[in-house]
Amino acid sequence: MTTSASATLSPFSSEVIAHTKLWLERAVIGLNLCPFAKAVFIKDQIRYVVSTAQTPEELLADLAKELEFLHQTDPEAVDTTLLIHPDALRDFLDYNDFLDVADAAVDELELDGEIQVASFHPDYQFADTEADDISNYTNRAPYPTLHLLREISVERAVDAFPDASEIFNKNMQTLHQLGLAGWQKILREG
Repeated sequence: MTTSASATLSPFSSEVIAHTKLWLERAVIGLNLCPFAKAVFIKDQIRYVVSTAQTPEELLADLAKELEFLHQTDPEAVDTTLLIHPDALRDFLDYNDFLDVADAAVDELELDGEIQVASFHPDYQFADTEADDISNYTNRAPYPTLHLLREISVERAVDAFPDASEIFNKNMQTLHQLGLAGWQKILREG
C-alpha cells in the first residue's frame, strides 16, 4: 500500500518510497535482517507515508495522525506503517532524542501495549560503536524513518520464529561477513 500525507504522490515522495522499498527488498528482506518483514511486504500490508515535516513539532503531528490511523485500521489491510521523514531530524542525535517524544506520543494516545515505534536512520549508531561500525547498518535506512508496529503482530511473529532472541546476533554475523562494500553493492545493483 503506497500512500503519502497527501492524496497524490509528488515525484519526490514517489522517489522516497521507491528508495525505501529497494532497501526493504534488498537489505531487510534480502539479507533476512527482519524475518517478519517478508510476509507483510508480499501481502502489501505496509503503509508508506512520506512526511513533509520540517520540524520535530510537525513530525510529531504526523506521527500522532499515523498512530491513530494504524490503530483504527484493519490489520489485514495495513499491518505496519513506515513514516518516512526526509526533511525532519536529519541529524541522528536529534532523531535519537525524538524517539522519547515518539514513545510519549504512544503513551499519550493510550496505545502503549498496542503499537510500538522502531527506528531507522541513514546515520544510525548504536551506543558504544564507532560511526562506521558495520553493525549500525541493521538500522540504517535511506531516510529517517519511524516504523509503527502493532504489538500483536510482533508477538505473533516472535512466537512463530523459534529463535527470535538470536536475530540480532545473526544480523551482526551477516553484516560482518558482508562488510561495507558488500552492503553498498546490494543497494547499488539494478
